Parts: sequence; C-alpha cells; structure tokens
Amino acid sequence: MISFVGAGPGDPELITVAGANRLAEAEIVIWASSLVPEALLRYCQREPRTFDSATMTLEDVVEIYQANVTKSIVRLHSGDPSVYGAIQEQIDECLRLSFEFEIVPGVTSLAATAARIGRELTIPKVAQSVVFTRLASKTSASMPERETLEAHARIGGSIGIFLSAASPKGLQDALLCEGSAFTELTPAIIAIRASWPDERIVASTVGTLAADLAATKAKRTVLVLVGEALAGEAARSHLYRPDFSHKFRKRSLAGTTSGRPSEATTAKL
Repeated sequence: MISFVGAGPGDPELITVAGANRLAEAEIVIWASSLVPEALLRYCQREPRTFDSATMTLEDVVEIYQANVTKSIVRLHSGDPSVYGAIQEQIDECLRLSFEFEIVPGVTSLAATAARIGRELTIPKVAQSVVFTRLASKTSASMPERETLEAHARIGGSIGIFLSAASPKGLQDALLCEGSAFTELTPAIIAIRASWPDERIVASTVGTLAADLAATKAKRTVLVLVGEALAGEAARSHLYRPDFSHKFRKRSLAGTTSGRPSEATTAKL
C-alpha cells in the first residue's frame, strides 16, 4: 500500500492522527527534507528505509514503488497533498501499474496561518470564497488562462497565494490590476514557514506588499494571504441569530435587541 500523507504545515503536532498512524507502520518513507521537518519521522516505529525526494524525479519515486510492492510505503508531502503536491502524476502511475494507494489529507499552511493570526477567512458580507493560487512565473505555461492572479483579484474574497515570493513587485502589481476588488489599503499577511520554530508573520497591505515581502528576503515556504477578512469586526452570522431557524433550532424573536440576543436568550442557546 502506498499512502500519500499530508505532513501538515511544519509543526509535527499538526499532522493528522491517520497520518501519524501511517508513519508508525511504514516500512519505507519518501519525504522532501526541503519542505518537511525531520521531526515528523519520530512517528515512525518500524525504523523504515527513508528516501529524500528533494533530489529525486518522478521516475525515481515510481522505481521505489515498483521495487517494494508488498511493503507499506508512505509518500510524505508538505501541507495537504492535494494542494500543489504533484500527486496526480504519481496517482496516474499507481493506476497504470495497479498499485494500491490511499490519500491521507493534511493541514495546509493557509489554515495554519489563519489560526496563527486569529482570523476567519469567510466573513459574512465581506468574503465568502477562499482561493488557493499562485503567481504565474517560471512555470507560467502550466497556468490556465482564466486562472491568473489578476483574474482572481478582480473577484476579491480571501486569496492564499503560494509559491510566489520570488517576485514581490509582480505579485503586488497583479493584485492591484485594473478592475481589482483590492485597494492599496487591503490587508495582507506574509507567512514564512508557518508553524515551524522559526516562523515569521508580517502584517502588511497590498500597497506595501512588495516592499514588505522583499524586506523579509524569503524566497521559499512563503504564503501571502490577502483580503478584507483579515481585519476588522465581523457582521453577525445568520447561523447563531435567535431569529434564524434551521433543522436543530426553532426561530425565536423573544429577547432580541438590535439583532443581538438578550442574556436570557443566550442562556437558552
């Protein structure tokens, strides 16, 4: 069995229980030392053979799969393997060669960053969409024409921008393109190695993003979060309003004042 396991953003405690269990049983672990902390290997209990994928090609990885079809293999990916994890090409090979496999999801650096700054990314009347994207640069040929950062900036919402720290000016220009929903005052967060021991979180705005990002001198393991949801108080959600009913709670107007429940109503909730 080949298990594609999400290692999480960096903190060894942010791997899932399922992911830790797969490592505990692994006979072979293929992991990227450049992106995944070695501390995660402490979950291994069978002293597995380890391979560092930082210097490997897809063919190299598949060769290990082929040579160990009867063993339990963990392919450890940073964050969640479904997001910029390059697992689909591996899955295609597993299907072609009839290898049994599974995917164990993981915590993304975007989720870890939102937790670190204490913000919800989907705020009523502010942002109801979260986009994972990147700036088209060295691998621009792989970017679908309709999915450019400029296209997402014109829609707005909360945007998590991966793999784009090498071009601070290009990043800022794309976010402030013609017709953008963002302005120079729109909040931005620069998260470097989120949840790692040397984590850095920099509060910025779209207008100062290029300068702030360049000042960090960081090029890798950088996430940029952008959107109005990153600052300010939230409008009251419908879900917990006393005058909003759903399957588990009946609508009640008693004890409300200006849309907020009284102490008595709150006690009932």
